[in-house]
Amino acid sequence: MKLVTYNLNGIRSAISKGFVEWLVATDADMIALQEVKANIDQFDRSLFEALGYHLYWFAAQKKGYSGVAILTRHLPQHVEYGCGVDVYDYEGRVIRVDFATFSLLSVYMPSGSSGDIRQAFKMEWLSDFQDYIDTLKQVIPNLIISGDYNICHRPIDIHNPKSNANTTGFLPEERAWIGRFIDSGFIDSFRYFNSEPHHYTWWSFRAGSRQKNLGWRIDYHLVANSLKDRLVRSVILPEARHSDHCPVLVELN
Repeated sequence: MKLVTYNLNGIRSAISKGFVEWLVATDADMIALQEVKANIDQFDRSLFEALGYHLYWFAAQKKGYSGVAILTRHLPQHVEYGCGVDVYDYEGRVIRVDFATFSLLSVYMPSGSSGDIRQAFKMEWLSDFQDYIDTLKQVIPNLIISGDYNICHRPIDIHNPKSNANTTGFLPEERAWIGRFIDSGFIDSFRYFNSEPHHYTWWSFRAGSRQKNLGWRIDYHLVANSLKDRLVRSVILPEARHSDHCPVLVELN
């Protein structure tokens, strides 16, 4: 079973850059999308249905902003839209599909890059999201939480950790949070298979950052410890260029 997470930075833009053709070649079973920036009626959904995907969509109330989705070739038993907190659900940040043996979440975490107010919002979100998952995993222990976390965990996950030490996305309190979150019962699936540096999932549009591979690893598949024995591989796919992010794949038995 192949799962992909991908922040598209706009599904309509991604489609115009060959995203559908890339999906055909990748042949993933499920794709967790973030920053879709569109309602489901604003693009041709038949492009994906023709590939055998069911589409589950949770757009932000604000047009052209945020939003998450899941494409799956397997019908879920249940779909949960949002996390039950209005201030986050207004921004379209969480969607979950439940199957018999696991649940997949697509999550788009706040960035905090626009200033102190949004950074404070991000920190509140992190605390509330931990509480949400702590409660959820008591009922659904086999969680796969895929998406854009907007946090680099360790120095190996960012091209210049010293100069970014006080930058949102690599702040000590953010790094501490994701460390605690992983320790609460999850595996960073990419790092489970790969401990090498220079593997990133997002690059600034400025100064040729992507060409120089001056990036950040902020997109993750965090897999419940209970699913450890089902992990087969996880790889970052930087050759996909439909966004300022690139997709990450995890494969499970």
